[in-house]
Parts: sequence; structure tokens; C-alpha cells
Amino acid sequence: MSAARKAPSLGTGLGAAFVLSACGAALLAVLAPWLGQAPSLRLVIALLGFAYVSYAIGRSGERIGRITTIAAWLVIASAAWFLHLPLVGYVMTHVALAWLVRSLYYYSGVLPALADLGLCMLGAAFAAWAAQRSGSAWLALWCFFLVQSFHALIPASLTRSAASEPPDDAFLRAHRAAEVAVRRLSSSTR
Repeated sequence: MSAARKAPSLGTGLGAAFVLSACGAALLAVLAPWLGQAPSLRLVIALLGFAYVSYAIGRSGERIGRITTIAAWLVIASAAWFLHLPLVGYVMTHVALAWLVRSLYYYSGVLPALADLGLCMLGAAFAAWAAQRSGSAWLALWCFFLVQSFHALIPASLTRSAASEPPDDAFLRAHRAAEVAVRRLSSSTR
């Protein structure tokens, strides 16, 4: 994937954080009496993980690899479900999947991807802290997704060439390549 880097704005990320955390808490409240707390929590984590990854892929602007990414996410998430990982391992699997998808779709360097990994770990730590202190699923989910919304502030690349070129210069690159090809053709025919 080419790191198209059409990151959502911080405001869009905050809106998504609110919607995901509210829907997740409501879904957990509805499912817990029927399925029990632990299975409901795992189901909500999986559904929120899928929703967040779909949101991240959709906002990236990248068209290539979407189906493959979703299929890979489904395989790994299903494996985590059927292996009955401890809750911490299950949560960290979904956090790692969100990080991996964002790294593939938004960053073109190792340092921004590592910064995003730090952001994911910070979000998981804040969510655990909020869950422990308040016992509120909504507050834990809000803390996690609130921190995740700040990924919009991480630059796509830390190299100078990426910063000096316009972000969407595919036409200009194609134009330059065509000019070079025409020059080569005209010089080879003489």
C-alpha cells in the first residue's frame, strides 16, 4: 500500500471517537444481560475494532488492498476469538491490528509508524486506567478512542522530500515521467 495519507482531521477523529465509544457502551449494556459480561465485552471489542479499521481504511483515500486488509483483519480477529486469549491479549491483538492498518494506510516511514504505536499503547493504558478507576465502559472506550484521534497530527513521513512535494502530485510525477520518455525517444531516433 502506498500510504496515501488522507488522514481525517482531529475534529473528525473526535467525532468518530464519540460515536464509537457511545455505540460500544450501549451495545455492551444491551448484550451483557443476554450473553454475560465477558463474551459481550469480547464481541463489542471485535465489533468496535472492525468499525474502527473500516473507518481508518475508508478515510485514507487508498483504494488498493482494502479487501485484502479487511480479510486479513477478519482472519486474525477470528483466530484471537477462537483461541480464547486472555482479555488483555485479546484487547492488545485488536489494538495491534488498528495500529498495523493505520501504519499501512497513513505512514510512509518507520518513525511515524512507531509514533503511532506509542499512541496506541498510550490509548490502551488510558482506557485501562479509566476502566479501573470508574468501572465505566463508555469512559474506557472514550479514553481509548480520544487518544487514537490524535493520530491525525502525526506526519506521514519525516523525510524532506515528502515535506517539499505536494501531497497529491501523482499527475505531476506522471507528467515528468512522460517528458523523460519523450526526450529519450527523440534522442534515440536521431
